[in-house]
Parts: sequence; C-alpha cells; structure tokens
Amino acid sequence: MQIQRFLPFLRWFPMTGGTVRADLIAGITVALVLIPQSMAYAQLAGLPAYFGLYAAFLPVLVAALWGSSSQLGTGPVAVVSLLTATAVAQFAEIGSPEFIGLAIMLAFLVGVFQLLLGIFRLGVIVNFLSHPVIVGFTNAAALIIAFSQLSKIFGVSMQRSENFVMDVWGVVMQVGQTHIPTLLFGIVAFAIMFFLKQRYPKMPGVLIAVAVTILVSWLINFQEMGGKIVGEIPEGLPSFAVPTFNMEIFVEMMISAMVISLIGFMEAISIAKAMAAKTKERIDPNQELIGQGLANIAGSMSQSYPASGSFSRSAVNLNAGAITGMSSVYTAVIVMITLLFLTPLLYHLPKAVLAAVIMMAVFGLINFKAIKHSWHISKHDGIAAIVTFVATLGFAPHLEKGILLGAGLAIGFYLYRTMKPRVAILGRYEDGTLRDVQVHKNLPTSDTIVAIRFDGSLYFANVSYFEDTILGAVSHKPDAKYVLVVGDGINQLDASGEEALHQLNDRLRDNGVTLVFSGLKRQILAVFRHSDLMKSVGEENIHATEGMALDYIYKKMADDPEIDVNYRLLKSDEK
Repeated sequence: MQIQRFLPFLRWFPMTGGTVRADLIAGITVALVLIPQSMAYAQLAGLPAYFGLYAAFLPVLVAALWGSSSQLGTGPVAVVSLLTATAVAQFAEIGSPEFIGLAIMLAFLVGVFQLLLGIFRLGVIVNFLSHPVIVGFTNAAALIIAFSQLSKIFGVSMQRSENFVMDVWGVVMQVGQTHIPTLLFGIVAFAIMFFLKQRYPKMPGVLIAVAVTILVSWLINFQEMGGKIVGEIPEGLPSFAVPTFNMEIFVEMMISAMVISLIGFMEAISIAKAMAAKTKERIDPNQELIGQGLANIAGSMSQSYPASGSFSRSAVNLNAGAITGMSSVYTAVIVMITLLFLTPLLYHLPKAVLAAVIMMAVFGLINFKAIKHSWHISKHDGIAAIVTFVATLGFAPHLEKGILLGAGLAIGFYLYRTMKPRVAILGRYEDGTLRDVQVHKNLPTSDTIVAIRFDGSLYFANVSYFEDTILGAVSHKPDAKYVLVVGDGINQLDASGEEALHQLNDRLRDNGVTLVFSGLKRQILAVFRHSDLMKSVGEENIHATEGMALDYIYKKMADDPEIDVNYRLLKSDEK
C-alpha cells in the first residue's frame, strides 16, 4: 500500500477483461472529442493548432497515472487556454516563436506550483477562491472566449489591444466585410454539432463536424477562396526538451502561473468530486494536485502549454463507461497515433470550424442563474460574483486582475462578517432553555445574571467587539454579579482573544462581577490550559453546559448573604 502513494495507478490492477474493454471504448470515445477540441483550444491560446495535440498527449497520460480520479479527463480547456493567451501576449506577439516559448515555460511554472502545493498538502489554498467568485469569473471568461472567436467566424481581422471591448467593437464594424464562405463553414459546423447534440448525443458531434467540413473544404479548395485553414501540421511526436527560461519576465509570469494553477485545479477538482459522487470513489485533492502538476511539467518538456481537467471530456469519459484511469492512457495513445500518421488529414480544416467548436463548448459555461442564486443566498456573495464578472470583462484581456479583485473582495467580506459576529443576550424560555431575547420577545431576564451567547471565533479582528458587547450588556444591569458566556459557538481562540479575556476578566472582577463560561470546545479549553487564563478565570467558573453553569451560579448566589436581588427570574422553575 505504501508504494501506491508514489505510483497511484497501481490501484487499477489487476484488470478484468470487462474493465479493459470498457476503458478502451471510453478512451477511444474521448479521443474523438479531444483531438478536434484540443486544436481549437490551441487556437484560443494564440498557438498553432497542432500545439493542442501536443497538450493532448503527455499531460493526458501523466495526469491519469498520478491523479486520484479514475475518470478525470485532462488536456487543453477553454478557460486555461484563454488565460494562457492573455498572460503571454503581454510579452510577445501572438503566434510568434517567442510567444510559443513563453507558453511552454508557463506550463512548466504552472506544473511546479501545483506539484509543490500537492507535496506540501496545501490543496486547501483553493478555498481562497470562493464559489461565487469562480461563478462570476467563469461567466465573464465564457463571454470573452465566445466574442474573441467572432472574427474567425466572420473571416475578418481582430485587433488585440489593452481594451477587449473596443477590440470586439472593431470586429462588429467590419461585419460588412464578412467572408461569406468562412461564415458558412462556421454556421454549418454549428448546425451539425447542435443537431447531433440534441438528437444523437452519443455521437461524436465535434468530430463529425470537423470531418465533414474538412472534406468540403478540400473539395471546393477553400484555401484558394481566401479562407483560412489549419494548414500543414508537423508529422511525428513533439520534440522533448527542457523549456527555455526568460528570467527577465520570470516574476511576472509566476503571478500568471499561480492564477492559472489555482483556477485550473479548481476546475479539475470540482469535476473530479462531481464524478466521485456517482462512482463512490475517494478523491484526494493533494494527490490530484500532484497529478496535474506532473502533467504540466511533463507537457512543458514536450512543447505543451498549460492543461487542466475538462468538464465535457470527463463527462464523456464517465458516460462511455470508463472504470479506471487506463481509459485516459488509451486516449493518449490514440492522440500519439494521430500525431504520427494522421496529421495530413487535418490540413484543410477551416479555422472558422475550430472557432465554432470553441463557442459551442463555452456556451455551457454561461450560467447567470448561479450569480442570481449567490445573491439570494448572501448579498455579500452576490456582490462578489457580480464585481468579479464586471471586473473580468472590464480588465480583459488582463483576466487575472478580475479574479484577484473578486477573491480580495470575498476575503474582505468574510473578515467584515467575522469582525462583528452575532452576539445574543439570553433569557429563560418556557422549556427551561436559554434563548435569544431578540428572537423570543418578553423572555424573563435577571438583574444579577447577564447571559450572552457569542456566535463566532474569538480572534484579533473581533476581540474589541466582544469586549465592548459584554461591557455594554453589564452597563445596562448595574446589579449584575455574574456574566455567563455561552461559548458553544466559539471555535477558535488566538493570542489576541486570550489577552482580551484576561483583561475582561480582571476588569469585571474589579467591579465585583464574576465571569463564567459554558460549552467551551476542546481546542478553546486547550488555550485556557496552556496559558494562565484557566488560573485567572478559575476552573470552578468553567462548565460543560449552560445548565450546569446556572446551577453553579444559583448556588453561589444563594450562599451569598449580600445578594438579596430576586435572581430567581432566571431559574428553571420560574415560568
């Protein structure tokens, strides 16, 4: 079992004949989708189409061997392809040898970052990108991807400037110059894919659309009509070499690599978990990070740009009956065969068809209902989603700025909420329990006992609020002798919180008020014991339940001849 930690693919074996057959069918099915998709996504990344085939080879194989999901399909994906283009276009002209070299270097940086996160078991870092932020970013990215392909559908040029909206407007202004044959190829490709998806969803609609348009393009000599085609694809496997590093822009590229790493991994792990819910397979996020990291590192050694898990191809893999990751190994083998022998068949593929493939794929990413849902669940989450969406569109082509702004805003809202957690003044309910007097009106309270429930962790950002709330409650009860803090909701206590409790306890004691706690969790009690807070408060003033704490307070008050206030207003036998 220990060796499986380093060679996780050993869990696939031994295989039965049925498993081999199921994985082979699934692998072939995914390859039929992956080959045309990968070429389309390479075009989106600003690279020659055949670089998509390179990204569909080793990354697919390595991610399957060292990942934790048996059905996750890795390779070129739309959002990561777009992020690659925007990251590298800052430093080199799209499609140039320098651009290609930087894209390959970026894959290496992404892989190293993901691998380190996995080795040090830091997969939880993706939690800094909240779901509403990802929803806002994905919707904006999907629109940007779709609009970026319009020029290829209409057969016109598209400028690439610092303002994506103006670039799109420039395309719209050229609609009158549309290259009709190019537009027709795009429309036909759309029609074929849409029809097959609706009527015959199990058929490889993308591959059929590509095959039909290649044949027509060859028959009518589309290239001679001014149409843009994929053209010659180098035969054979990609050359294997260590990426060339440009140290002058290393730091700037590292920031983009981290953003791509996190977004790509979030997409991959979300897909893997969704499939695991159906297959009952256990997913290890850190192992998946290792698999994705090794895949991108290996890809960079074979001229690949950054890859990630694909929702559409993973769904195809699962629905086709894949049982183990061997299905992805078969997919990689078919891509290898394509690179070795079949690339001449792709020569006449119109680029407008690849644009149609991209647009068809990203339509499924557009989900404005998810933004609306976030707003209904929490206004803060809704604002974060909307701001991320608008900022991503506004900052385009610098997409990383949009998601970083959204992530920062989400974290800021979280800190704001935790700075002022809910604090409830408690009174005695008719069944004897303590409940919030703001929710249940006219509950009896005591002049000598102030009962408060604190619903939040006690840390540096809210210690002042905690202290002010308790002192404010005591100020409204001048005869108060005891303050009971119901601490069931306190999950964390840091050094600032511990110091604040010290000062609060001393201040209350100097004014003749005893501080009592109930329901403290084990980790909170550990802080009490490791500091001298337990000694300061007194073990006798710390109780497991609020009932035990009140019984203790009642007994102390009954034994105190100086207290003649009607403290029984809080006793359970008083309704």
